[in-house]
Amino acid sequence: MSLPTVAIVGRPNVGKSTIFNRIVGERLAIVEDVPGVTRDRLYGKGEWLNFEFNVIDTGGIEIGDEPLLEQVRQQAQIAIDEADVIIFVVNGREGLTPADQEVANYLYRTNKPVVVAVNKIDNAEMRQHLYEFYSLGLGEPVAVSGVHGTGFGDLLDETVKWFPKDGQTEYDDDVIKFCFIGRPNVGKSSLVNAILGEERVIVSEIAGTTRDAIDTPYTFEGQKFVIIDTAGMRKKGRIYEKTEKYAVLRALRAIDRSDVAVVVLNAEEGITEQDKKIAGYAHEAGKGIIIAVNKWDAIEKDDKTMNVFEKEIRSRFTFLDYAPAVFISAKTKQRVRTLIPLIRTVSENHAMRIRTNVLNEVVADATALNPPPGDAKGRLKILYATQVAVKPPTFVLFMNRPELFHFSYERYLENKIREAFGFVGTPIKIIARERK
Repeated sequence: MSLPTVAIVGRPNVGKSTIFNRIVGERLAIVEDVPGVTRDRLYGKGEWLNFEFNVIDTGGIEIGDEPLLEQVRQQAQIAIDEADVIIFVVNGREGLTPADQEVANYLYRTNKPVVVAVNKIDNAEMRQHLYEFYSLGLGEPVAVSGVHGTGFGDLLDETVKWFPKDGQTEYDDDVIKFCFIGRPNVGKSSLVNAILGEERVIVSEIAGTTRDAIDTPYTFEGQKFVIIDTAGMRKKGRIYEKTEKYAVLRALRAIDRSDVAVVVLNAEEGITEQDKKIAGYAHEAGKGIIIAVNKWDAIEKDDKTMNVFEKEIRSRFTFLDYAPAVFISAKTKQRVRTLIPLIRTVSENHAMRIRTNVLNEVVADATALNPPPGDAKGRLKILYATQVAVKPPTFVLFMNRPELFHFSYERYLENKIREAFGFVGTPIKIIARERK
């Protein structure tokens, strides 16, 4: 099911990034007491009252002709259009300003639920500054302090009550859900059409021409699939045409609902930082991943071209060393038929369970071959291993001293587990727990 999305918006220097960091529980956004520090959207995940949701931090909305402010406004517009709920942050110390009113007028037109967060209300005496924000006409303002962390329970209570109740379509557990993610114009829609054998999705050389989200059922050799398209652009206009990073938010929603994400690269353009960012969201979400290099027919090749490109993939996507790469062409359908069986294999690996006794044999052999690290007080001992979850496969290792379980040794054990069981195309998680 797609997670609800919350956008945090407001004029510059009202504390949006501090509030974002409080909600996601990490210091992801740059915080500095200078207007306009946040230049781009930042994404994170929040949780409240058993609700999980995506959170978007935006640059300040400000009306003006300066190029930077225009870019920030475009980023905020995209976040607003894609959000289910908007948190509108204002500065309680400064009081209501004409710029706040202008932002409020802007938000009226979105027809989205808006929660007004009056930030920098650091003590009870300052609550008197709350009341003037009722005049915005956006409901009851909520007093918060991003610095001290007060008022966030009330803010999130008010936010989650607006989340959509109907959710997305649910599918049976045996249905494999996958999506194509990537930058605009890498050929995602063309790949959907190539698989289906019919023109089901609008395809154009203009980046960002897919307008509506489409779930497409598909059956291959008796296995049911659902293709979750990363479409859904809600309106035309220069904001979307000029902002390539719009693709990230569409990818987030598709990733949330999928078992396997196919990261589509453009062979003609090579690998960009945006490709890495989009792939990183799928990795962090623990999804099965395949890297598909599309438009392979459009480049000049020799017998070394594929190997050179694959080395570049492994160099740039070091965090995806488990993901298989395929070189395809949606236009000529070159190797497209290999995608569905590979997606099925990756999905099976993503949901694989390992018997506890077999897992412990592998871990015991690995530790015998390469003993765990130690210090002056003794050596790390791994006492017991068990798998606790799938999608992705997650293992808990009980040990005497988790502080000695260094990343390098964790990576060694992960490699040994992969050697024994495969797990091609899926990340695996290892959790260290102390057991005396």
